[in-house]
Amino acid sequence: MDTTHWQPPLIWRTALLLMRGLVGLLARLEVTGDVPAHLRRGPLVLAANHISPFDPLVMAAACQTRGIAPRIMATAGLFRVPVFGAAMRHAGHIRVDRGTSAVHRALDDAAVAVAQGSVILIYPEGRIGLDPGMWPERGKTGAARLALACGAPVIPIAQWGSHEVLPYEAPRGMLRGIARSLWRRPVIRVHFGAPVDLGETAADNPGVARRATDRIIDALTDTLAPLRPDEPDLPRHVDPGRPIDLSRAHRRHSR
Repeated sequence: MDTTHWQPPLIWRTALLLMRGLVGLLARLEVTGDVPAHLRRGPLVLAANHISPFDPLVMAAACQTRGIAPRIMATAGLFRVPVFGAAMRHAGHIRVDRGTSAVHRALDDAAVAVAQGSVILIYPEGRIGLDPGMWPERGKTGAARLALACGAPVIPIAQWGSHEVLPYEAPRGMLRGIARSLWRRPVIRVHFGAPVDLGETAADNPGVARRATDRIIDALTDTLAPLRPDEPDLPRHVDPGRPIDLSRAHRRHSR
């Protein structure tokens, strides 16, 4: 692998500072765990659970506290927003065209980014999770395939509390959620876990990507559990607009 390191542009470094300030305005952010110093500039894959539309800001703020400037794999819709989309492209983030034939291009782009020494942030569930207990769902294999193909380590990042800031249906209900958060400032906890042992490393072995994905989701589940000790089964904050889907429930090896 190329040992050069991608340098985050000024626009992204500035945005990270701004997002840390914004998250601090709306919530009390508690970040624990860390990333080994030699991995902070990449190559590295960060795998996070996805529970709210507010997650990208939380992840950016948490990474900024650890001196990490990740390139984010984000839905294509964000790249089509005037001005914001151009800023996303300039900052080096990676467009994901979900539900189209071009979706595989995102993994190719991410592989190139990792080869450049980048840190890639990805949500292995592929969507905001719809598990009734808000535990990680059965993941898509993209994060595992990326790590296996590039030989990059994977670090799980678990978060809890961002669902209290923005509702699932945002922008619908967004102003009400922001107003409530400005008043209450809920606690958002983020923990950087230990690197995931993906087991086999031969990406072309049958089933290896699926098994590695399950290991990543297991690690996310284990990293999340200490962040919600008083909510072991169901979340205390219930979003009435959040649908429930059991079709992708992950059979956890532990909790």
